[in-house]
Amino acid sequence: MLKSIKQNALLKVVSFNSVSVAVSFVLGIISTKIVSVYLGTSGMALLGSFRNFAAMMKSVATLGINNSFVKLFVENKDDKKELGVIYATFFWFFLIVSAVLALFILVFANSISEFLFFKKSFAYHIRFFGLLLPLIVINTFWMAIYNALEKYKKIVVLQIISNVLIFGFTTFLIVNKAINGGLLAVVLGELLMVLVTFVFVLKDKSYYFKFSFQNFLKKKYLNVIKKFSSMALLSAVIAPATLMIIRNFIIEKHSIQDAGIWDATNKFSSFYMLVFSSGLSLYYMPKLASLTTDEDFKMELKSYFKVFVPLFLTVLVAVFLLKGIILDLAFTVAFSKVNEVLIWQLLGDFLRIMTLAFGYQIVVKASVKKYFILEIVFNVSYLLLSFYLVPLFSIEGALQAYFCANLILFILILWMFRKLFLNPKLPNTDLQY
Repeated sequence: MLKSIKQNALLKVVSFNSVSVAVSFVLGIISTKIVSVYLGTSGMALLGSFRNFAAMMKSVATLGINNSFVKLFVENKDDKKELGVIYATFFWFFLIVSAVLALFILVFANSISEFLFFKKSFAYHIRFFGLLLPLIVINTFWMAIYNALEKYKKIVVLQIISNVLIFGFTTFLIVNKAINGGLLAVVLGELLMVLVTFVFVLKDKSYYFKFSFQNFLKKKYLNVIKKFSSMALLSAVIAPATLMIIRNFIIEKHSIQDAGIWDATNKFSSFYMLVFSSGLSLYYMPKLASLTTDEDFKMELKSYFKVFVPLFLTVLVAVFLLKGIILDLAFTVAFSKVNEVLIWQLLGDFLRIMTLAFGYQIVVKASVKKYFILEIVFNVSYLLLSFYLVPLFSIEGALQAYFCANLILFILILWMFRKLFLNPKLPNTDLQY
């Protein structure tokens, strides 16, 4: 087993990253337990709404910065002059975008609070998040550089330190300030990540301070940003919006307690999805960016489905068998219904991992049309199926909708890549997918 890990680059990254994930997993279970004890199902739902909003704003502000930067870095890594132009272009473009978005959040904080929490009293937390948004974007830029340089060990160490500090602050604030503390912890967690990353950046100045202010908003790089940004913008808006609408629909048709159980199920999923999704973003994205032929991509797919998918399936089976123990550790008895509906989340996540094998290729190659189709089909399917199933089956209906939407997505993406399978002996030509 150890020998196979050493020989497989993807497993190597995932296994090393598992140290960070193990820490995150343990801290995540403890922090979820704290939320369930001190805030209950309704508090879980409110925190879920704010996290969805924060994720949406972060995604809109960064607009695919990681994917586009990794692509351009790989293509120009031997040209220091061009790298300087790329650094400056990304830094100033995304800083301006985040500043504009921050102003929007500050102006409309009361309305946003009413939509998320059905009251204006939490507008303070929203404004605080808006003020920090430019710093959050700079942090994302720094992390994109580490990712492009394949500095996996530094990323893992940085993640561990950040997660431990965030856990400490979150625990203190929730225990002492209840829901106000929980919402504040979401914002302060972002600030802590910025500060921790900045300490690392100061130690690695040679990687980061390569800015060239000559011709720095270069059109050809802005065009690449535009392609990736259009994809990221769609995901940034449609994915969190879908979750927020479904949550509000569950509250309207059933109760905020049911919405909290649905959020708890999503949280449970994040415990095991974290190790795989983070490992993929660290290794798979830069790897795909370096591929030049269809045959190369087929070889990478073969490795993915031979090693990575069976490993993920094994983890899912273990999670299902041990779900009672994990749920007892992470939640209170008020969340016991998660045990009854979790199977739909697990099945949906399995389909999602298989879909990502092709989805990352679409992102890396900036296939905007395909990306838009996939995102819209998944989220619209998820939403419409939830509207139909939630009134009939409550939160189980929402999870059934998640599974069905992932099944539709997987079938669609297989159809998009059908030529790859219908032509087993592809010539060594440039990538068409």
